[in-house]
Parts: sequence; C-alpha cells; structure tokens
Amino acid sequence: MSVRTEQIIKIPTELKGTRLDKALATLCPDVSRSRIKALMSGGFVFIGDRAFDDASYTVLGGEQFKVFFPPAVDDTPRPENIPLTIIYEDDQLLVIDKPAGLVVHPGAGHQTGTLVNALLYYCKDSLSGIGGVKRPGIVHRLDQDTSGLMMVAKTDIAHRSLSEQLADRTLKRTYHALVLGVPVPRAGIIDKPLGRHPKQRIKQAVLLNGGREAQTRYKVLEIFKEEFSLVECRLQTGRTHQIRVHLQDRGHAVLGDPLYGAQRTAFYAAFKRGGYEVETAKYIEDTLKRQILHAVELSFIHPVTDEEMSFHSSMASDIQDIVDLL
Repeated sequence: MSVRTEQIIKIPTELKGTRLDKALATLCPDVSRSRIKALMSGGFVFIGDRAFDDASYTVLGGEQFKVFFPPAVDDTPRPENIPLTIIYEDDQLLVIDKPAGLVVHPGAGHQTGTLVNALLYYCKDSLSGIGGVKRPGIVHRLDQDTSGLMMVAKTDIAHRSLSEQLADRTLKRTYHALVLGVPVPRAGIIDKPLGRHPKQRIKQAVLLNGGREAQTRYKVLEIFKEEFSLVECRLQTGRTHQIRVHLQDRGHAVLGDPLYGAQRTAFYAAFKRGGYEVETAKYIEDTLKRQILHAVELSFIHPVTDEEMSFHSSMASDIQDIVDLL
C-alpha cells in the first residue's frame, strides 16, 4: 500500500444502512476493516472538523469523512538475522518453508528467535505496514514443531484478501502426518467441534457442547505393516491443534506428538506386532523430537493479480528418514 497522509471519502447512497467501519473499508480496498477501526479509535477519522470514533454508526449516504493515514511505526519485536527458506516472494506477500522448532509469534517464553523476528530482518523496508505497524501479516500459523508451508502478507491489502480466503475456505492447506494405526475408512472427513480442554488448559479437545466447528478431510497414502500409516489431511477449518486432536480422537495419534501422542507402551506394542526390530523402535523413539506433521501444499488466489497460486514442499528430512525406516 502506498503511504497516504489523508483521503477525503464521500459515502455513496448505495452503502446506506452499512456500518461506518465496513463502508470505509469497502471504499478503501487496500485498508483492512480492523485498520479502519484502529484509525477511528486513534482520532484519525473526521467529519468536518470533529473526530468521529463511532465505528458502528449506520451511514445515511452522502456523508463526507476525512481519514488520516499516519506513517507505519516500527513493531515491538526486534529484527533478527535468522535464516529463512523463501519459496516465493513479491511486493505483496511471501511463502516460506518453516522448519520444525521455529515459533511463529513472540510470546511468553519466546520473546526472540521467532519467525516474526526473522521476517522483520528479512523484509526490512519492504513492509508497508499491517494495521499501521511495520510488521509481517501472519495469515495462519503453524505449531512450533510443525514444519512446512506458510504464507505471510507484506501489505494491508494482501493481509485482508488472504484472511478473507482463509475465512471463506477458498485458501487450501494440505498436511502429511505419520500416525499410529490405520484409519478406517481409508478416506473421509472428521467433523467434530473443538475447544479448550476442560481440565488441561494447554490442550484442545473434542467437545460435545460449546466447541467451534472443525472439519478435517483425510486420506491414507501409505500403510506400514498395518501398524502405522502416512495420512494426508486437508483443513476445512483452522482450529488450534486441529489435525492432531482429530486424529488422536479417532485413535490414530500423530507419532512424536508431546501433547496428544500415544502412550509409550502402545508405541512399542505397534512395532512388536509389525515385526520390527526393537532397536528400530528405540532408534525412532530417540530420534523423534517433534510431532510428525508437515504442511506440504498451499493454494490461494493472489490478492492483487487474482492468479491461482499453488506451492508444494517436500517432506522434511527428519520425517522422511523415519518413513524410510518404516
């Protein structure tokens, strides 16, 4: 988005009855609705010479507003020179192949060394500002120990478009998971609502009441001695830990998962039933440092060119080594 100091916006009659924040966002397609709200609450939207901060105001049509766009300010996280694997980049967005172990956002216990820190260093002045802040727009997240493809917006218009695609489910995300057992049927959809675990607050769980809609399409790709399988999962929704919880609820926990994984006895019993050497089981147990879950495909419509874009990531090497062993 180009930097503008101010813009005069007249509300057309066809938007009569619309909330002001929505109307202004419609008339400023390169500015998100949340950004409009932030500008209003910050005193940057005027009607005449009076600041106007009522985002829920219902427009009549014909009103004229002046919107000031302050320069983007630096974000709080510190830029850090952390290597990134960039799959694609233009002036609107980039697609990265995130390694396992890299936290996406700074937070408790991870103030530095995150993907955001790395992107602030890598993008430097190419960030026009998301919500008025010089920061990358994280459209969707991957868990710390999930590897694979992620998209990042560099402008408000890209962030808005990609977020809308995520919300209306036109943005497609595909994962591969190595799990205990073989799902039956071999392909289907898991449609169970998810929410915070009632007793263990760091976990998510399938909830009979009060959960949010969650759907995961799955297909078995490969079976290893009827005891393990490589499963493709396509997200219809994007809830926290969705694939991991849905598969665990079906009795097919993702191998190596520290939160939702199978008990150690069940892990070794599967190797024994499959006729594997006990040394193989021990080696894999010692090697597994994270859940075997990798984001292999990402597809979306480019926010400016409307081009259909699709990207693929090869299986992470630590996962491929274990697949080869099995």
